[in-house]
Amino acid sequence: MKRMMTATALLMATTGLASAEGVLQLYNWGNYTSPELLEKFKAETGITVTVTDYDSNDVALAKIEAGGHGFDLVVPSANYVTIFADKGLTTPLDLARLPNHANIAPEWMDVVWDPGRTNSIPWQWGSVGIAVDTAVYSGDINTSAVWLEVPDELKGKINVVPEMTDIISLATLYYGGEPCSEDLEVLKKVRDGLLAAKPNWIAMDYGATEKMSNKDWAASVNWNGSTMRVRENVPTVVYGYPKEGYTLWMDSVMLLKDAQNVDEAYAFMDFIMKPENAALISNFAKYANGIAGSEPFMDPAMATAPEVVIPEEHKANGVFLPVCSEKAREYMTAIWTELQK
Repeated sequence: MKRMMTATALLMATTGLASAEGVLQLYNWGNYTSPELLEKFKAETGITVTVTDYDSNDVALAKIEAGGHGFDLVVPSANYVTIFADKGLTTPLDLARLPNHANIAPEWMDVVWDPGRTNSIPWQWGSVGIAVDTAVYSGDINTSAVWLEVPDELKGKINVVPEMTDIISLATLYYGGEPCSEDLEVLKKVRDGLLAAKPNWIAMDYGATEKMSNKDWAASVNWNGSTMRVRENVPTVVYGYPKEGYTLWMDSVMLLKDAQNVDEAYAFMDFIMKPENAALISNFAKYANGIAGSEPFMDPAMATAPEVVIPEEHKANGVFLPVCSEKAREYMTAIWTELQK
């Protein structure tokens, strides 16, 4: 769900959204696509990739549903893969055209949101936790109390990323519920807790990678790969895994039903399932991928990074977000709308 947002689109080479031989239109999260990967793909295939970015699953879904978008591939999170498929916005994959499909790691093949990987292929996966500059705050960071009951040292210095499902799920776990809850008693605690905490936040914004690297913020609810990138610039930044529960996600590539550049889309999907190419994706954004054999090609620092390799003591508290019911989404949207006021 995730991952390092920018306000502008990352455009590689051409600009129009149209069908053309040797062109591919990728709709992806901002600051999440390796330029080196795209350069290598073009050098090997002659295909130019144009990347248009988005900042949330809901934005991507609405754009695709509206039609006339011109995109070929989209990269939703796990709990949105079935939504895209069930709405008929994507098309099942022709696995005969994807010989590198066999490189998908076994643990990411028969996933609950896409058994057998017939509708999607892995991009990257990670977690949602809390990035804290320990030079500013030295208390316990492995708790969502850091942003829901903000300590004095962080008041006016902590950011909360404006990703509805992630934030409401973290808050729901903190108040004793489960993601996608329809329990009104729990949801009232979530709403009241979020509204009470908000005045202590400096912002609800993306850009933690830049803002924390510049020390504009001292903490942020954030994604793990983004936090690793911050730590490389500010060594006192540490990533916290809330003991009340934190969320896990995997973003996956899907072929849109109205894709115009289908051959190019298949070429790209097969390309990124080669271990050395999957590693380029990870080395740029600092998230793990789902391709077996990619580890030897990855930045050695990622092999032991606590943001990437979840410490054993925190593993049991991570939960993958399920696909929420329509009623649960209505409740979340109502809370989120009130929080945005």
